[in-house]
Amino acid sequence: MELTARQNELLTLIQRNAPITGEMLAEMLGVSRPTLRSDLAILAMLGLVEAKPKVGYFPGKKLQREMPQFAQVLDLRVKDVMSLPQVVRNSATVSDAAVMIFMQDVGSLAVLDEEDLLTGVVSRKDLLKVLLAGGTTAAQLPIVTAMTRQASIITLDPEASLLEASRTLNRHHIDGVPVVKPVKDSKGELRSEVVGRFTRKHLTMIFADLLESMAGTE
Repeated sequence: MELTARQNELLTLIQRNAPITGEMLAEMLGVSRPTLRSDLAILAMLGLVEAKPKVGYFPGKKLQREMPQFAQVLDLRVKDVMSLPQVVRNSATVSDAAVMIFMQDVGSLAVLDEEDLLTGVVSRKDLLKVLLAGGTTAAQLPIVTAMTRQASIITLDPEASLLEASRTLNRHHIDGVPVVKPVKDSKGELRSEVVGRFTRKHLTMIFADLLESMAGTE
């Protein structure tokens, strides 16, 4: 059975963004969700996609068998693709963090305490809010006034699968997270050591490499 242009586009979006909901697919394609129901039903019937209630759509087992490169990607872990962490000390100012975040061209920085352990995360949006609301002295405020504190930080374990990483980014509508491993601080309390960072750019690069490898086998 030959797939339609929209079905092929759905297949590409599901491969790239899984797990992804019907609502998200409809929004990406600029159509209503009912419009896609028949296409998604056909893809599921052919075994090219699978759906899990309250989670979303995934590439189906048939697609994975026909695309061994995709199966290899599913075996990757966050530690295999993460980049070095971008960090700032909690003694830094808002100005220090702003300079660093734009010089490094990253979306956020992990904030470390005196023991080099995670105490917060500061993003471009956090810095912008402080600089716009704080007046002429805002740039010299301590970074702790702008950061998201540890209790509210979303992180990933280095052993997490790419599927879990993708799901985390999609669920929380964020572009990147610190990758951490648990350690005990000087008081014996369980804390987080930052060992890397994982972003949507990593997923995009992986997908691009996957498409290139698939094209090379044709």
